[in-house]
Amino acid sequence: MAVELIENASSELVEAMNKLIPQLSASTPPLTPEAVAAFVAQPYVYLFIYRSEVTDEKGSLPILGMLSLATFDIPTGKRAWIEDVVVDGAARGQGAGQKLVEAAVVHGKRIGAKTIDLTSRPSRESANRLYRRCGFELRETNVYRYQDQ
Repeated sequence: MAVELIENASSELVEAMNKLIPQLSASTPPLTPEAVAAFVAQPYVYLFIYRSEVTDEKGSLPILGMLSLATFDIPTGKRAWIEDVVVDGAARGQGAGQKLVEAAVVHGKRIGAKTIDLTSRPSRESANRLYRRCGFELRETNVYRYQDQ
């Protein structure tokens, strides 16, 4: 079980993302190879993947999870935000999510982020337990979203 920071897009990554993202958001359309390449190429946005330690029928270690870490500088310091944490249903409960979150936290600290935030719906009970195990604390705040109709 290994976590990797992705630096280049590949057909394997496109396939894995298109398998994982529907498990996170049913309304997101499939990503094209160009969209994945553009995502990975963004400065200050980091994609972490989790690979199985067991080879698949192709002889490779399949990608079973992913996490995005977006960072930005504001007048009060560098901040980071974790988004799109997803682990394949077949691999849940085996520590993949925790390894992804821990890798993102280590990377965020390494690049100087003062804080790392994330949100999770209260109904995602296991995810919320995971984030607390990883040292995240629930904040009293309102989250607002503007969405163009």
